[in-house]
Amino acid sequence: MAVKKILVVDDSLSVRQMVRTTLEEGGYETTEARDGEEAIERFRSSPADLVITDLTMPRVDGIELIKELRKEPGCRFLPIIMLTTESNEEKKQEGKKAGVSGWLVKPFKAEQILAVVKMVVS
Repeated sequence: MAVKKILVVDDSLSVRQMVRTTLEEGGYETTEARDGEEAIERFRSSPADLVITDLTMPRVDGIELIKELRKEPGCRFLPIIMLTTESNEEKKQEGKKAGVSGWLVKPFKAEQILAVVKMVVS
């Protein structure tokens, strides 16, 4: 079975490092981006099996990133998880409308992320 590749998008280096460490310990391969604009470039050059993104980022935020990824060929059903401090119902609905697959609120537990990732990429 091929190793699943996950793109982690967050403007916080410490959050990216925590998520990357958690996922790599879980047996996944990761790549990172600092914001939605960088994430789109990374995804186009090296597609991932799953995207985990923050909501609030400079240049291109999580909602815009999801909208852009959904336009990419073959990405209609790509699993995209929002990992954010935002738990506002309105934002969640906006995410759902854009095509988000799941919503996790920070701070997170390693087991939470791994359980959700396993559910959406296996």
